[in-house]
Amino acid sequence: MLLPQTKEREYRFRLALRMGLPIFTLIIALIIHTFIDNSDTLQPSFYVESLTLLVFSIYFFLYLIYNGFKVKITDTVSKTFTREYLFSYLKKELKKNEYYTLMLISIDNLNDINTLYGMKNGDRVLEETARWISSYFAAQKIENFPLGHIKGGDFIVGLKGQQSEYTTLLELLCLKSNEMSVGDIEIKLSSAIIDTSYSRELDYMIEHLFELQERRRGSKEVLPQEKMTPNELESSVINAINERKVIIMSQNIYENGIVAFKECFVKLKTPTGKPIYPKTYIKIINRLGLSVEYDLMVLEMLLLLTNKSEEIYALNISPTSLRNEKFLQKIKELLRETKKKVMFVLEEAEYFSHTGRYNSIIHSLKSSGVLIAISRLGGIHSSFLYLRELDIDVVRFDTYYSKLEKFKDNRSVLEGFHVMAKEKGIKTWIKNLENAESVALSQELCISYIQGKELSELEEM
Repeated sequence: MLLPQTKEREYRFRLALRMGLPIFTLIIALIIHTFIDNSDTLQPSFYVESLTLLVFSIYFFLYLIYNGFKVKITDTVSKTFTREYLFSYLKKELKKNEYYTLMLISIDNLNDINTLYGMKNGDRVLEETARWISSYFAAQKIENFPLGHIKGGDFIVGLKGQQSEYTTLLELLCLKSNEMSVGDIEIKLSSAIIDTSYSRELDYMIEHLFELQERRRGSKEVLPQEKMTPNELESSVINAINERKVIIMSQNIYENGIVAFKECFVKLKTPTGKPIYPKTYIKIINRLGLSVEYDLMVLEMLLLLTNKSEEIYALNISPTSLRNEKFLQKIKELLRETKKKVMFVLEEAEYFSHTGRYNSIIHSLKSSGVLIAISRLGGIHSSFLYLRELDIDVVRFDTYYSKLEKFKDNRSVLEGFHVMAKEKGIKTWIKNLENAESVALSQELCISYIQGKELSELEEM
């Protein structure tokens, strides 16, 4: 048991004792007084009743106090519902109402606020934002709706009715939030909306809200939702991994006008043969803890489909799979048996600080003929740290720089990264080049590997 749990139990016991002891003392005093004054006329049932009264009194007070602390409805910081109570409340609402809508409203810059202004101001921002959301809905004649703080700067709002009734209202809320501030602190809000047409399972709805929000940030277009229900989607992903139902496409990557290797792109297939794209299935795989199984399955299928042992195929691999001992043993066996070459492309938003262990894994893979590439340089902080600290072979620029206008605006940034990589003996790689001018700019910078539709189309393996 954790120390906070132990201390909480001690606190509950002491409080129960302080609250219950006076009452128990009075009950005992009454029983003793009655016994002394009426000992000759007392019936045997008196003793049974007295003992029963004491036992049930103790049970009642302990139960009442324990559950009073156990059930917490209001979040102490934001003054909204706690996550536990909100989820319990919403599950009941989903059962009662045929149509129900959930909104996710997030303070995107809460971490920056906590860092720059301190956590007390961060807490004040949470409370003021919750009040502002409530006031906004009240102005729209919407009152007595559930509003809960579920984590960080994320709030969930529950409303009766269909999504279409509230979409415009939510867009206006985000538009008005551009002028919102708490004192001198600017607040940036983003949102997502969903209703029971997607699913009636609360957990699925909440997770999909975060997916929609992430995909819509910085984009004004409305993205289509999946036609499959979450249960069907999960079942299809699991079935595709078990049955090895995959579509693997490849695209040539060039060095000095010659094909250096090929990058692989993977889609899963539903039982009916429809494709499931990575943006949809990767989050499901991570949530279900199937990263290792998925990566092994894809690698096995890739090695089975490749005919020429001298060709190198680049494949995205989860860094957590790479650090799994069973996964490492299995891929080494596969590569030893097939004698084929692969490049593992790694992308990791969170920096793995045990770089000594990471490097030892990379060295063991290199001894098996595996090349290692780090993706999204210039896009996520961890890629720059890995360029600095890991013994990798290739580093790939973030696709942000692939657009021609961004390429031109950030040419000096790319030059700097390229020089750093070159000094460490690491080759550079840029993808998604869509026109001849982008290709020419890449060649001017002497980027090692270039890739895109301008050079080569995708081909199914």
